[in-house]
Amino acid sequence: MAKKIIAKKKKVTRVVEAGILNVKSTFNNTIVTLSDTSGNVINWSSAGSLGFKGSKKSTPYAAGQAMKAVLEKSKPVGLKEVVVNVSGVGAGRESAVRAIIGSGLKISRINDVTPIPHNGCRAKKPRRI
Repeated sequence: MAKKIIAKKKKVTRVVEAGILNVKSTFNNTIVTLSDTSGNVINWSSAGSLGFKGSKKSTPYAAGQAMKAVLEKSKPVGLKEVVVNVSGVGAGRESAVRAIIGSGLKISRINDVTPIPHNGCRAKKPRRI
């Protein structure tokens, strides 16, 4: 019998000089996503994916660890400059940004993109007794 030889595709590593770091910090978790300037995701991490469970996911320490994990994964990409978009009201907002500052990346801009209701949804009708 003849053996089939299956050629594997080589993994292409992109070089991305500038990127966008999106930090979504909720009351339950912190999710960090690194993408290039056109929005294609390079890598991501979250406090839950690192093994934090329950109320430990929402701590500032877990958010910092998630940010460090994303920055470690982005070393082969050659990232030098980032724009940071911070969203949400969780405890991990500040510590995630501090982890970026400690990594040595150049931060060109920090945006707070938390959605704010400006009049909110329609109120419930009053209760009749």
